[in-house]
Amino acid sequence: MNPTSKNLKLLGAGLLGTAMLLAGGCTNYVKRTDLDAALAELRARDNAIEQKADANASALASLRQELSERFAQYDKAIAEAQGKLRIDAMAHFDYDSTTLRDEDKPALEDFARVIRDHHPGSLITVEGFTDPAGSSGYNQRLGKARAEAVREHLVANGLAADSVRAVSYGEAANRLVAPGAWGDAGTANRRVTLVVDRVGS
Repeated sequence: MNPTSKNLKLLGAGLLGTAMLLAGGCTNYVKRTDLDAALAELRARDNAIEQKADANASALASLRQELSERFAQYDKAIAEAQGKLRIDAMAHFDYDSTTLRDEDKPALEDFARVIRDHHPGSLITVEGFTDPAGSSGYNQRLGKARAEAVREHLVANGLAADSVRAVSYGEAANRLVAPGAWGDAGTANRRVTLVVDRVGS
């Protein structure tokens, strides 16, 4: 029983006691039928108020449950949306380097977390690129080494090794972000991109 119903019952009991005292001291002025009718009305009001309080408590509990479920759905949708926003996560490399930069690691780790937690079973292709400096063969190998560096970081952060593959496009002209740029100007070309070839459930 909630506090409001309890207080109402105490009030009803007090009124009942008062009515009985009046009936005992003034039997010539209060009819038994009137007293019974007054008591019945008090009991009916008390029951109605208690039922309304119980109904309100039930409705409030139901509303809380519904809000909790909706917020859980929103949290899941937000997490999945974050995953979609991170699909284009990439890493850039210094000239002639295959070392993953510290500033690129958080985005790659976020990507791995979202795929691991919300899309297990996904197939990820890590694509490595270079700027056009150097020979085509050297750049092919350099791009592959960069892709492997990113792949190893993703696997270290929870992705299954057989779900992440590394490929190289080297200095492919049709994939250069800044055509012809190399050295300090070619950072955009020296990159690794992540492609989700299959989205897991």
